[in-house]
This record gives sequence, C-alpha cells and structure tokens, in this order.
Amino acid sequence: MSKPAVLFLCTGNSARSQMAEALLRKHAGDRFVVYSAGLEPKGVHPLTIQVMEELGVSLAEHRSKSLDEFLGRTPVRYVIVVCEGAERRCPSVWPFGATTLFWPFDDPAAYEGSREARLEKFRSVRDQIDDKIRSWLAGAEN
Repeated sequence: MSKPAVLFLCTGNSARSQMAEALLRKHAGDRFVVYSAGLEPKGVHPLTIQVMEELGVSLAEHRSKSLDEFLGRTPVRYVIVVCEGAERRCPSVWPFGATTLFWPFDDPAAYEGSREARLEKFRSVRDQIDDKIRSWLAGAEN
C-alpha cells in the first residue's frame, strides 16, 4: 500500500509551507509522502533555512515549487493551506478527492524589524507549525 501524499500550500513557498513540509517529513516521513508548493513561488527564504537548521533539519535540497507542478499530476490525499492568501485563491475542487485543511499562520517573511526580531518571528512560526503537525498526527487517520 502506498503512503498518502500531503501537499502544504502557501503563496510564496518560501517559509511556512517549506517548514511544514520538512517538519512533517521529520515526524512522519515513514507514513506520508510530503510536498510543498506556492501559488507564486519566491525561493526559500534564508531565515527559513536557518531556523530549520537549528532543529537539525536541512533544507539544502528544497526549492520553491509552483502548484502547477502538482495540480492534476500528483495524487494528493491532504492539501494543507498554511496562509490566508493562498486559501482565498486556491482551487476549491482538487483532483483525486483530496481533503483540504486550512491552517493559517502569520507570514514571517512579511515581518519587519531588526534581524534578531525577524529571526524570532521565524522561530515562533516554525514552533507553531511543529505543534500543529504533532497535534494533527496524534489524531490523523491514514
């Protein structure tokens, strides 16, 4: 039996969805095939890479991907939208009967302030995403 696929979706695929992809793969890569994509890919944000490395998770192989790489091409069981902008603009009907979940998180890449303040925002969002994934896994049906 193949593992169900999960696609994390946001606008830029630079921070939140990248973190979520890496964290779900870390916690349950043996249970799921995990992807992330964006409606307007912008490249992986350097602070995303840094805060994930703090957890021992490398994003060296990650790149921003467009939703077009997956839509109609990859059978996805769960589409998890992690930002309000993508939720408003994403397709309402997914091929292959995917279940769509909405987990909005603040966009750390949009946060303004000193480098240290921005880094703290990235850490905070990373930790919120990690908590949400762990909670979902505790009750997820596969």
